[in-house]
Amino acid sequence: MNTIKFTKMHGLGNDVIVLDRRDQDVELSPEFIAHLCDRRKGVGCDQLMLIETSDDPVCHARYRIYNPDAKEVEQCGNGARCVARYLFDKDELPAEFRLQAMRSDVDAICHADGSVSVALGVPSFEPASLPLKSAQQLSEYHMQAAGRELSFGAVSIGNPHAVLSVPSVADTDVAGLGTAIQGSSMFPQSTNVEFVEFLARDHLRLRVYERGAGETLACGSGACATVAVGRHWGWLDDEVRVDMPGGQAIVNWAGDGQKIWLRGDAVRVFNGSIQVS
Repeated sequence: MNTIKFTKMHGLGNDVIVLDRRDQDVELSPEFIAHLCDRRKGVGCDQLMLIETSDDPVCHARYRIYNPDAKEVEQCGNGARCVARYLFDKDELPAEFRLQAMRSDVDAICHADGSVSVALGVPSFEPASLPLKSAQQLSEYHMQAAGRELSFGAVSIGNPHAVLSVPSVADTDVAGLGTAIQGSSMFPQSTNVEFVEFLARDHLRLRVYERGAGETLACGSGACATVAVGRHWGWLDDEVRVDMPGGQAIVNWAGDGQKIWLRGDAVRVFNGSIQVS
């Protein structure tokens, strides 16, 4: 039996397990990942954040992300903030540093009020970057799903997102529509699905059905994706408050070609250990 040390954290209620592989030997089988993420038989989380030594001297460390279905994914904004906070505290880092993710580096700033800002790269609207099956890039796409025609925007924040404007997020069948959209042939690698209620040019309400995790209390990359699409539609300013069931995040995006920034809390819940065979 091996004993694995971990830290449980959350960003706006989006809970993650932070597992630092730099100082312990951890075998990452799909069975182990699924067991660790299981809320009944393991520790339980929306995402597993694995910290490793970076192969880029500019970056302090590298992180990898696994969903409860044990599949590795490209990005998790709330998880990135938690990793940044964990490393800031454990390694006694300066307030600003850089991390290595699957597709791009992530700049992080740990603020005095305990919140953390991360730059999740430059949003891409190219269909191939998600990937999305479309002959051309459009501001709005259409599909038949769940017995109805749906319109959505699409963007990659290092991971794929479909953004739908709805009259009321409270009255939206998030699970039903989210599952149908994720199963569409338009998204060969599935997608995260955002349902957004636009309240003002600097304020929106959001629910997210995540790929491999279902609906979560918050999704940082989803908040960024929604602001990016809303900006492309001409509906939002460059700084937006994003209300999710788990709390509020602040997203800043100056526009095309610029990195998108996400700010919110990153809370350590407890440290623990689990025995695995």
